[in-house]
Amino acid sequence: MKAVFIAYNEAQGENVMEILRKCFIRGFTMWEHVQGTGTKDGEPHMGSHAWPTMNSALITFVDDEASKRLKERLKEIDEIKPQLGLRFFSWTIDE
Repeated sequence: MKAVFIAYNEAQGENVMEILRKCFIRGFTMWEHVQGTGTKDGEPHMGSHAWPTMNSALITFVDDEASKRLKERLKEIDEIKPQLGLRFFSWTIDE
């Protein structure tokens, strides 16, 4: 089983939700209006006058195969609009 954390620009929100539905992932916890900056490049998402965009983030717990499918589909939308920023992190969960 995997814990999957996804951070994404709020503009990608509908796309992320659609991918969760297509992967049959029903359970998740989401945070809206999350501030942050990427580690490599891209603009900060701070909700300020200078940096007005914001992120959202979610966590879900899924089996290993669902995590793999989710990662593949999220990578596809990130490659279409890489300037928006979308990050996928997963951890193995024992219990």
